Amino acid sequence: MVLRQIPKLQIGDLELSIPIIQGGMGVGISLSGLASAVANEGGIGVISTAGIGMLEPDFTGNFREANKRALRREIKKAREISDGVIGVNVMVAISDYYDLLQVTLEEGADVVFLGAGLPLKIPRTLLPDSSGKAGIKAIPIVSSARAANLIFQSWARNYDHVPDAVVVEGPLAGGHLGFKKEQINDPDYALEKILPEVISVIEPYEKSFSKSIPVIAAGGVYTGTDIYRFIQMGAGGVQMATRFVVTHECDASPAFKEAYVRCEQKDLTIINSPVGLPGRAIKNRFLEKISAGMKRPIKCPWQCLKTCDFRTSPFCICDALTNAKKGILEEGFAFAGANAYRINAITSVKELIDSLLAAYTRAASVGEYATT
Repeated sequence: MVLRQIPKLQIGDLELSIPIIQGGMGVGISLSGLASAVANEGGIGVISTAGIGMLEPDFTGNFREANKRALRREIKKAREISDGVIGVNVMVAISDYYDLLQVTLEEGADVVFLGAGLPLKIPRTLLPDSSGKAGIKAIPIVSSARAANLIFQSWARNYDHVPDAVVVEGPLAGGHLGFKKEQINDPDYALEKILPEVISVIEPYEKSFSKSIPVIAAGGVYTGTDIYRFIQMGAGGVQMATRFVVTHECDASPAFKEAYVRCEQKDLTIINSPVGLPGRAIKNRFLEKISAGMKRPIKCPWQCLKTCDFRTSPFCICDALTNAKKGILEEGFAFAGANAYRINAITSVKELIDSLLAAYTRAASVGEYATT
């Protein structure tokens, strides 16, 4: 049995036995299957809302209702499988942001993660009621101390309330990145640099609102030793996504998972996404063709992301990611974190978490940041 020396994560009155959050991965990669498995191990399992309705038969003509229906179903399924902590990731940049926030609240998720934009305005239903009790924990995802301060300032001024925690995501993450291309490999923007900056920004709000506000480290967290290192730096916990893709319980197709197992470091590349942000992905023939100038015809009956201009985009990113989720990688591609090349086998969520806890315990026992 693994000796669990790892600290618990406390978010308000919500206590987790392990300080691990499974990152939300959109367009069907993290749904109820993965989220419930992580929740059953004592972490936060997260369902991503991005493109969640893409597999619904009426999505093209009725995308708002398809998204809401799919999200309701996935939260209910996760609840049937797990009585652990279930979170939902809602991107601020999606056009039905408020619709999916409302469904998340109505279906009783424990936590909502707000990423891909600054959630400066939130619905009143996200705030505590007259008794001071909030129905859900709200956690923004940021990539800088400045962004964190803007969110906390806005909430404090407009709602007399601040988020329950904050995730700070560094440039080694997979998918869309909150950095300019030239910042991705700049040491001044590394997670090790921005994490303490965010912690220092949050501390005054902890005092003003008399509450503990844990800062969660994300982006490139790969081993139990990494978890130990970031907790020693002041993080309350970590968010991990890439490691959880290659688990049996992940909701992606076998072909998607195999792309991770087969990839080498040279295969990880930064792309220019149609949504106007750089993104880290696994290089394949589809991306090579796009890079060479190929364009896919686009019909856009909805604008799922506010920042996407389909008239100038070489391809529809939702179509490409849906194809990848299904395993049709010749017509799509897989987003992945900078450490994806280190994965060489598919495992279970339990086996993965046990190995992370064992590595944390070893690192903690010697008090050093070994890279094992």
